[in-house]
Amino acid sequence: MRLFRILTFKELKGYFLTPFGWVVLAFVTLMQGISLSTAMKGFRDTPVKDSLVYVTFHTPLFWFYFLFIFPLITMRLFSEEERSGTLETLLTAPVRTWQVVFSKYTAAMIFYTTLWIPGLLQFKMFQWVTHLPPAFTPGALGGAFAVVMLMGAAFTAIGCLASALTSSQIIAGIFTIGLLVIQYFLGFVTVIWGESFAGAPFFHYISSQQHLHYFASGLFDTRPMVYFLSLALFVLFLTYQVVDYRRWRR
Repeated sequence: MRLFRILTFKELKGYFLTPFGWVVLAFVTLMQGISLSTAMKGFRDTPVKDSLVYVTFHTPLFWFYFLFIFPLITMRLFSEEERSGTLETLLTAPVRTWQVVFSKYTAAMIFYTTLWIPGLLQFKMFQWVTHLPPAFTPGALGGAFAVVMLMGAAFTAIGCLASALTSSQIIAGIFTIGLLVIQYFLGFVTVIWGESFAGAPFFHYISSQQHLHYFASGLFDTRPMVYFLSLALFVLFLTYQVVDYRRWRR
């Protein structure tokens, strides 16, 4: 575990001690603020039956910046080290492959979680600034951030796999966003084809939009937890196999 902690802290330094990490944090904070402002403007213009949390996480802007977070925070994890040659040195050191893979994933998830702290504070500031009762329930706020963390666990793992497959950060980023966009649009299959075909329950099960819809409404469900965490573990296992193959090929 000592080696794992050392590797994790090394990766965290790459996020928090470089301008790139702070630029990503500023970008996500700005986008979260714009999404919240857009939702509040909608509340001002017309009566809305949904909570402020629900509307904020269902603006078109949300999915635009949300899906782009993952290639930004994962594309350099393995590909940059492969390009610079430091991955070969790391893999020949007395560390285990799982320590390398899981330390990079853990650091990416810690940084990803940090990105949402300003967003949580923005919702809290609504009550602090306006001195009004919050336009959302604690269940809706907790559910929205819970499903964002669950999706982040799976999507970060996909980014790790993409980065492990290539030495180019650009290719890794394109591959990541491509897979995530495909996963996003699979949620619209039942909208296009209807509910009458046999595979409709499966597409409902993998639909990120539907899970966000329920969690942001304060309705917790264990099935999305199983789906996203299982997907994360499976993709991390594939990443382990890719990195381990590279290790023994040398």
